[in-house]
Amino acid sequence: MLEHAAELSVREFLCVCIDLENFQDVLDLAEKHKEIYASVGVHPTSQDCKEPSVDDLLKLAEHEKIIAIGETGLDYFHVDKDNSDWQRERFKRHIIASNISGKPMIIHTRDAKQDTIRMMQEEKAERGVMHCFSEDWETAEAALDLGFYISFSGIVTFNSAQSLRDVAKKVPSDRLLVETDSPYLTPVPYRGKPNSPAYTYYVAERLAEVRGTTVNDIADITTKNFSNLFMSTSK
Repeated sequence: MLEHAAELSVREFLCVCIDLENFQDVLDLAEKHKEIYASVGVHPTSQDCKEPSVDDLLKLAEHEKIIAIGETGLDYFHVDKDNSDWQRERFKRHIIASNISGKPMIIHTRDAKQDTIRMMQEEKAERGVMHCFSEDWETAEAALDLGFYISFSGIVTFNSAQSLRDVAKKVPSDRLLVETDSPYLTPVPYRGKPNSPAYTYYVAERLAEVRGTTVNDIADITTKNFSNLFMSTSK
């Protein structure tokens, strides 16, 4: 998989943690491969799992290969909003851990954009990325106003995603990131097949088309932004 990614000039990776039970597997990948980094966090839809404390997150984030807190956020698609107090409390703890550690958050939001932005504002979230962004410009602008980055996945290549491409045109170059959210959301031209980190290339290719520039330009911009967000923020 790493060799395939290198063939498409994808040479650095952030492997995202979604629960503490499997954190060690994520960390092992990062320790084994110098080009892989990792995060620590518990996904908003992860249930029947260990609930992270702020101290848990801070302790695990001390490792030099852990460069982010998350994946965290709110999801009212899979979990009913009226029964999501635990989800909001979990999100709050991640924000606190991120602010204390100086490591940026990876934020997931689905059918919860208003509460997600509200909590980011109320808890004074300092930095991070709106991962696999699929919301409207109003949501993107609110996150940008808080200093956050916007990351686009294979969704931006889908024929049905013109409104998202319209958002992608507006995001400032210094806040733009790309991802696959592998193993899901495989971009065109491989939609419907297993995803791979290599296919980040096709996300960058479509963004280049949308923004009227080249793939090399998008690669340079997003590589620099990755470094600025994830590699230079530790306290």
